[in-house]
Amino acid sequence: MKILKTNQNKVDKKVIDEAVKVLADGGVILYPTDTVYGLGANIFNRKAVKRVYNIKKRSYLKPISLLVSSKDAIPLVSKASVNQLNFMDKYLPGPYTFILKKSKIVPRHLTSGSANVGIRVPESEIACNLAKLFPITTTSANISSENTLDTPEEILKQLGCEVDLVIDVGPLKSKNPSTIIDLTAEEPIFVKR
Repeated sequence: MKILKTNQNKVDKKVIDEAVKVLADGGVILYPTDTVYGLGANIFNRKAVKRVYNIKKRSYLKPISLLVSSKDAIPLVSKASVNQLNFMDKYLPGPYTFILKKSKIVPRHLTSGSANVGIRVPESEIACNLAKLFPITTTSANISSENTLDTPEEILKQLGCEVDLVIDVGPLKSKNPSTIIDLTAEEPIFVKR
């Protein structure tokens, strides 16, 4: 496992390039978002996504959300309508996950066979830069149903396993996961955790 320390407010191209190479090679990374640290894998790599499930001890019946680099990428991974895109425009980038109908390119192993997918565009340059070549998983870096923790050291201890690479920016300001907004019904629904 490699740990790369950097600054949350300044994107270090070398750190991003190294992390993207790990993701492209099927690795799993621990990375900062605008909310909590996340576990990242290339969504198109089934083995890597399976590792994320196993690291979190998460049921394969529960979907994992994906992260894209910008609002412009949302139509590639979803069937978002113009109205839905306009609605999301008010909130993104930011600490929100939107549930939308998925496009055909989103693999079933990510969504547990659901027709929907959770999509994030965080207000974190590091996270968005990691997803420029392909979408990545975005799920809190914790054991399912356990507390999310502040620092990579605490997180790795809780997970009890190694990821391939850690981007360490120290403690994050937020301690709360993203707010989930379901846009698959007629009216937006704020989902309680």
